[in-house]
Amino acid sequence: MKIEKESLLHLLFPPRCPFCDGILFYSIFLPAEPVCSRCLGRQEYAREPVCQKCGKPLEDEREEYCYDCSRKDCEYVQGKALWVYKGAVRDSLYRFKYCGRREYAGYYGRELARVYGGWIRRCGIQAIVPIPLSRKRLRQRGFNQAELIAEQVGKEMGIPVYSHLLFRIRDTRAQKELNDEERKNNLKRAFKTRANKVQLDHILLIDDIYTTGSTMNEAAKELKQAGADRIYCLSISIGRGY
Repeated sequence: MKIEKESLLHLLFPPRCPFCDGILFYSIFLPAEPVCSRCLGRQEYAREPVCQKCGKPLEDEREEYCYDCSRKDCEYVQGKALWVYKGAVRDSLYRFKYCGRREYAGYYGRELARVYGGWIRRCGIQAIVPIPLSRKRLRQRGFNQAELIAEQVGKEMGIPVYSHLLFRIRDTRAQKELNDEERKNNLKRAFKTRANKVQLDHILLIDDIYTTGSTMNEAAKELKQAGADRIYCLSISIGRGY
């Protein structure tokens, strides 16, 4: 019965490759692969050498921090990212956020857990918190992409997800539209915790894209002010460090 239900579900809503959006082959005897054969290897993983603070890939392995992290203080302990934000990854995230491809979140979350599950365990993460959207943007989009990813990571890792612990108190402009200085000012005091006292020591923040780190930094700052001890960050994609 379970196989019949899964088969019917995949016939009605066939799974799609998260990188080209092509329909993936599926049968009751051979479940679909998460990525089509044409797209295998199209993603560039954020591998060493990377910034020891935010996880951006570095050109020079002798460097310890990227340009952004070398000139600012971070509120979080360390960040990691899955892929470099370019090409197929950039297109995939665009469809995920703006074309309603919510199902991509399953693959993103499973891949994050596969690559960084050990790191998450070593960090002693007690709770996962997605970066929240403003009410206006949530109404427009219909879902919070970071929350969907966080829920899948939480499911894979057996860690609770606190989707409503953090919320936005200001409807900020999209970070991609701003320069470095504008990004920092845009997010100042943009987040608030629902609880006056956060009874958690080690929290993992999750977002889809990491650029300069202003979003993660402001969210981590608010959580620490509410009592959290150590904040870590994890994202689907990240830019390169210099």
